[in-house]
Amino acid sequence: MPMIPAETTQLVVVQTADWSATAADLQRWVREPGGAWRADGAPTPAVVGRSGLGWGLGLHPAGLGGPVKAEGDGRAPAGLFRLGPAAGKAAAAPSGARLPYAPTGDRLCVDDPSSIHYNRIVPGTTPKDWTSAEVMSRRDWLYDWLVVADHNAERRPGAGSCIFVHVWRAPDKPTVGCTAASPTVVESLVGWLDPAAAPLLVQLPMGTYREVATDWGLP
Repeated sequence: MPMIPAETTQLVVVQTADWSATAADLQRWVREPGGAWRADGAPTPAVVGRSGLGWGLGLHPAGLGGPVKAEGDGRAPAGLFRLGPAAGKAAAAPSGARLPYAPTGDRLCVDDPSSIHYNRIVPGTTPKDWTSAEVMSRRDWLYDWLVVADHNAERRPGAGSCIFVHVWRAPDKPTVGCTAASPTVVESLVGWLDPAAAPLLVQLPMGTYREVATDWGLP
């Protein structure tokens, strides 16, 4: 039985050359429920963490070969993850967007493993019990648009937090642990993803992708 459920009809696939590569290709895929995948547009450039990829905590099985992501290691999580909600600096999502959306406003994403709010986006008025958190209303453009990747949903301390698909700093600048692409690509992704399609993110080195493609039901 493929790991990807039949009700998932949107897939975002991010592939790197190997575990340490920081450059990636991002490809959108669609299908009818349980049907064959077909590409939706051409692959687009993306970047991942400055240390490459490491297995995250998502819908895939544990114990697979390769590095494992930890808080602050500079790796973006590899594996299979739910996508959404979305956020951005704009007061509203792009026209026609269906994902739940909220302006970044005064919100923070807590990346301190000792906090009870670890790996959660919280209002800025939340009583502070952390020493480190991502300011969502950044002064730069990285969070102009973003989609949350549901990595470490159980909020295991130290396993990694605050993972998004967001706007890149530049095509040759990797992230500290997220996946990033051009503003146009990320804004388009916010408008394209549909919660009714149970969208998923697949993020893997090319060799590992080929090894698991059949078992996972990948394109």
